[in-house]
Amino acid sequence: MRLAEHAGMLAHGPSVPESPGVAESTVGGLVLVAAATLTGAWLARRASGQRAAWLAAAAALLVISGLHLLPEAWSDSQGAHLPWWAVPGTAVGAFVVAGLVARKGCPCEPEKAGGTGAAAALGAHRFLEGSALTVGGAVVVAGALAVHALAEGLAAGALLHAQPRRYSVVWLAVMCLSPVAGVAAAGLVPATAEPVLVALAAGVLAHAAWISLRVAVHLAPRGRPLGPEAAVAGLVAAAVTAVTAVSVVVTG
Repeated sequence: MRLAEHAGMLAHGPSVPESPGVAESTVGGLVLVAAATLTGAWLARRASGQRAAWLAAAAALLVISGLHLLPEAWSDSQGAHLPWWAVPGTAVGAFVVAGLVARKGCPCEPEKAGGTGAAAALGAHRFLEGSALTVGGAVVVAGALAVHALAEGLAAGALLHAQPRRYSVVWLAVMCLSPVAGVAAAGLVPATAEPVLVALAAGVLAHAAWISLRVAVHLAPRGRPLGPEAAVAGLVAAAVTAVTAVSVVVTG
């Protein structure tokens, strides 16, 4: 979803008068996104320890990173006149660094690695998405972001399930509050820096997806086929892909 571009197009258009209706729409969008995030995390908690949750998390993270964040960063980098290698180089670098950190922290327990990095990257991504709600607070935009947030909550909830509950609550709060910060700081992020930040988040999420796949294999009984778990992951990937495509069309 090219939210930054959408926000820029609206910013150069006719000014939107400040009115209670616009403010209420923005607040409603923030509440909807937060509720969807918590719902996704709760669903992941209910499936704690099952391969289906980890496979679904990997599917959601791969779609978000590969079909949403990276294309958005690449497109925006062209308008910002950045070098061609800035976006792929940042994403690969983030992937490598995230891997080194996770390996040092939990080399023998893959199910405990990567949760913090994933939640932090999702929080940074939500910061950028929140800024779009201030100028594009239409119901259809907020609805698309909410469905997208459901998949993000599912992914983060599955990745954080091995952490203490208090620790998970803190990071879920970061994910829910970062769009609020994005609304407050709308327009303050330089256009040249935004594509790099998005590419950084994409690299971290791609590594989180890789960890999810490793955990799913680690938890699998020997000789047991994926079966329904693979079907769940496929459905999640298809749903996130469809929502992303609709969001791009809606926001133009």
